Amino acid sequence: MTSQTRDPRVSPLLREALEAHGGLARWQQVQAVRATIVTGGQLWGMKGLVQDPDPREMTVAAHTQHASVHPFGAPDQRTDFTPDRIAIEKLDGRIVAERIHPRSSFNGHEMRTPWNPLHRAYFNGYAMWTYLTTPFLLAMPGFETTETEPWWENGERWRGLRATFPAHIAGHSAVQDFYFDQDNLLRRHDYHVDVAGGFAAAQYVHDIVEVDGLRMPTVRRAYRRDANGFPIHDELMVAIDISNLRFEGTAADAVPDGPAHDPGP
Repeated sequence: MTSQTRDPRVSPLLREALEAHGGLARWQQVQAVRATIVTGGQLWGMKGLVQDPDPREMTVAAHTQHASVHPFGAPDQRTDFTPDRIAIEKLDGRIVAERIHPRSSFNGHEMRTPWNPLHRAYFNGYAMWTYLTTPFLLAMPGFETTETEPWWENGERWRGLRATFPAHIAGHSAVQDFYFDQDNLLRRHDYHVDVAGGFAAAQYVHDIVEVDGLRMPTVRRAYRRDANGFPIHDELMVAIDISNLRFEGTAADAVPDGPAHDPGP
């Protein structure tokens, strides 16, 4: 266990979850996470978007909030996400569309407010960055975590960890809950989708794999959550299947090729 995992600001449950998923020392050797993703679910249609089943290549930085997905909108295009900027670019770096301070573009949005490609790109960027860095992002400076009451589901007891995200990190909501099983592995992730009217979601994770000493789920299913905290199973909002997961360790791997952009504070 590293000195970071013994930090008194890190809750005991987070410390145990970090170790169960491969350990913070191993994670600190990683600069980028790459994976093939296939997404689906009802949210895209609600937003007036067409979601095809084609696989895409997702890249996220491990220690700063930076992400890119390719292809996006055309075979020769990708996204470039940081909290304060979203862009759609050609592979040579030419900008197709760009939005500074993109979070403000969601002001007043409800669940069925249409999205344009930049809305979608921003959502994809912060969401997939969160998923591909969990639980290790919770040990980053500025995150606050505390253990909550356990959650019982299908006869299983899952320990709860409530995380408050720092203001400079883009996320679904400022406060999110993570639930871990008896092996301290992630099973469920709860949040409110602030960019879509703040609806409550319960995301279940399955099929955890171990790659290069790190363990992560490869199946994610996010449902609307009812007032009692239970999933509404006929309202599958987002489905994500992850394959070809790999962790890369050089600084050059942390961001997409092309011009670098300031990720903000």
